[in-house]
Amino acid sequence: MTINESEPMGMFLYALKSPVSKQRYQKRLENFFDFLELQGSTEDKAKTLILQINEHGLTWLTAKTMNYLNYHKERAERGEISDATVRNYYKPLKLFLEMNDVILQWKKITRGLPRGRRYASDRAPTIDEIQKLVEYPDRRIRAIVFTMCSSGIRLGAWDYLKWKDITPISQNDKIIAAKIVVYSGDSEQYFSFISPEAYSELKKWIDFRSESGETITGDSWLMRDLWNIEKFARGMVTASKKLKASGVKRLIERALKAQGIRKTLPAGQKRYEFQADHGFRKFFKTHTEQVMKPINVEVLMGHSTGISDSYYRPNENELLKDYLGAIPEITISKENRMTTDAEKLRVNSSGIEENKNEIAQLKEEIRKIKLKNEISALMKESMIEWAEKHPDKITPLQVAKTDCVKLRNLDEIVEHYLIAHDGDISGLRERFANARIHIKEN
Repeated sequence: MTINESEPMGMFLYALKSPVSKQRYQKRLENFFDFLELQGSTEDKAKTLILQINEHGLTWLTAKTMNYLNYHKERAERGEISDATVRNYYKPLKLFLEMNDVILQWKKITRGLPRGRRYASDRAPTIDEIQKLVEYPDRRIRAIVFTMCSSGIRLGAWDYLKWKDITPISQNDKIIAAKIVVYSGDSEQYFSFISPEAYSELKKWIDFRSESGETITGDSWLMRDLWNIEKFARGMVTASKKLKASGVKRLIERALKAQGIRKTLPAGQKRYEFQADHGFRKFFKTHTEQVMKPINVEVLMGHSTGISDSYYRPNENELLKDYLGAIPEITISKENRMTTDAEKLRVNSSGIEENKNEIAQLKEEIRKIKLKNEISALMKESMIEWAEKHPDKITPLQVAKTDCVKLRNLDEIVEHYLIAHDGDISGLRERFANARIHIKEN
């Protein structure tokens, strides 16, 4: 048996398309190298393994592979990993060997592995949890979460997304959705849609960057690092740096903990109720399938539909028409959900006067909620700025965890600005900046 020894690791990586898959597969392949106690860099270890296979033969390799998988099988029996995870450890090794023309009897090797569930035990986040999550004081969080919830994109898509990949769709001078091109320029490229509120948050983020001094073009990354106008700034607005998928995931995880949604896991529990990244994809699938054709949902998620790929090819307009019916189900913010409810009521009212009054009440309630959210956000930003200048009094993180929406006099402030200023809060920031802040325990 002759095996190509030149670049075995290069052959392995060649077969992987997604950056996220490359990272995960390489990490688990390195676990096997370490199990065999191979030395050197990852490339050196790969070459050494090929040399050892040439020297010792396939029987030796089969025994080593079964020992390796048995080690992870015992970990599953001790509850350290799930049964389904055990199989994930052989997939990278199998791919590495196949790409280097090493063929083993995998049916024999995997016969003793636990089957595990063919479905995930985690759930999708609820609307209430997502609404709480997007209150986290980072300008990017609403755009990121609303986009993922309304399009079903994978976390790895953020490594590709640029501003030119987002195209608003208008009807009667009103934006009804936006098209998003996923994995643009890659062989896996496909398109989906995002909700009007997701497009609105992305546009606000892009406009804020432009107003701050960044030159925005179609090739500008959709998500970038933050910058600071203070003296000890870590980043510059004019020198943007892409926020990678790994950075997006860390941001979401920080927000989940800071907002009190994700608690420390009990001893022995390894999995949270919903995943920090894939949970939004599950949210999209769960909610859109209540309204849309399931096969259209699969298409918008970039899934292969099997034999239907050849026979069922809906055009963009057909998918959009189906998607528009699902927008109320994947709308997140309270004010936008209430707006959607008001629109439903208007359409179904058939001229009934009582419904007109209910619509008016809903609109006024929406106005109050929107103003309340704007004031609480402004208050929290001002408090964080104050905390940054007085770190001996309170930390910005402690302020970030404060739920300003529940402050006892906030409703009075909202009523005052609705009645006395018709909702105009333009002078409120200056008043907060000049306010005296006292810190009490608890």
